Amino acid sequence: MRHGPAVRRRKLGEELRRQRALAGLTSGEAAGRVGWHQSKVSRIETGRSAAKPADVVLLLDAYRVRDLELRQLLLALAEGVASGPRIWWSSYRDLLPPAYRDFISLEAEATGMRTLETTVVPGLLQTPDYARCVTSAALGSAARGRQVEALVDVRLARQTVLHGSRPLLLHAVLDEAVLRRKVGGPEVMAEQLRHLVEVGRLPHVRLQVLPFDSGVHIGVTGPFVIFSFSHGADLDVVVLDHLTSTLYLERKEDLRAYGEAFTTLEAGALPHDASLELIAAISARA
Repeated sequence: MRHGPAVRRRKLGEELRRQRALAGLTSGEAAGRVGWHQSKVSRIETGRSAAKPADVVLLLDAYRVRDLELRQLLLALAEGVASGPRIWWSSYRDLLPPAYRDFISLEAEATGMRTLETTVVPGLLQTPDYARCVTSAALGSAARGRQVEALVDVRLARQTVLHGSRPLLLHAVLDEAVLRRKVGGPEVMAEQLRHLVEVGRLPHVRLQVLPFDSGVHIGVTGPFVIFSFSHGADLDVVVLDHLTSTLYLERKEDLRAYGEAFTTLEAGALPHDASLELIAAISARA
């Protein structure tokens, strides 16, 4: 299993290696241009060493990369922010495990997200009360009021990726069980379902429901997330979340398999408009 930060380093290294190749440079020539030893370039490209934002800027300048969007993406992968301020989740660093911090970072940097959920509403679509109930259940006996509220704050802050001038393109396939499971009582659930319909009307959000009568489907093995980035599949990653760990998949064969699985699920689910109608109908009866 690879943990999140290792995936970030690997993704960054792969793209920096690709940009070096496009510039027609060997690793030794690249090192000479920026005043490093060749081994440092190699360690960064293979993900063995983390690249600081300043290192990334030096390399991109050496490779004459002018694409502003690509530069910002690679700086973000190096945990830098082009405009200078600290990333918002830094203040929660002591509360969030590294894998979750990395998930949030990938989510913030991605241009697209495809997700299958079989149990609960995706975090980006949860209301505060629903998020509070889910978080308390996930923590179990270890749940403490202040900790729960802080984690709910994080979940709600994550939802800013759905707003702004360049929002995340979200495509979520939800098993009908997600809509039927009573979380937090009738009022909480009714509010959550109404919120789903409201968010589902955003032009960059597509919701589809897998109805019970569709029978068994490929998603019974569990939920997953596919993050996509504007500069192609080389930076895409699949995330599988488990009770005690998070698994990041980056091999092309894994990306292909999960991409095909999502396409199959999409084809078997209700269309977007029909899904919103079903959600609204269930909400009215909640």
